[in-house]
Amino acid sequence: MIAETMAGIALVKGAVDGIKSVITTAKDVNDISGYIDKLFEGEKQIQQKRNQKAGYNSFGELTGVASEIIDAKLAQEKMREVASLVDLRFGHGTWQTIVNERAKRLREQKEAIAEAKRLKLKKQKENEEIIKQALIAFTVIGGMIAAVILVFISVAKAT
Repeated sequence: MIAETMAGIALVKGAVDGIKSVITTAKDVNDISGYIDKLFEGEKQIQQKRNQKAGYNSFGELTGVASEIIDAKLAQEKMREVASLVDLRFGHGTWQTIVNERAKRLREQKEAIAEAKRLKLKKQKENEEIIKQALIAFTVIGGMIAAVILVFISVAKAT
């Protein structure tokens, strides 16, 4: 868990350093998009770590609460810093547009995943129904064959 937070912090710091180094020469947001992606990923890792249930050490004490809160605050501070840099370079509202578009794409991705799962489950149920109907058909046919055989055996014994 600590490694996840450390990776998140490293991603945030590295992304901010990268953005600062190229923001003045960037022709458009695409020139810094890789760093922005890393910034969001690092911030996400920090938030996930913070939102997980607090761990307990062997003495029953909460561990890492202060560092998790401080790391989350530092990540938010870095996000605000980048927002200001992007808005100063590309115009007011650019950062909010990026945040809104990212949220929209994440929502669409979640919806697509949910739809794919729903379709997979529907297909699985359809396949189960086909197998069930095939088993019923084979059972009925098997019963009919058994009945015909019994009839033939009865007729053969009677003659």
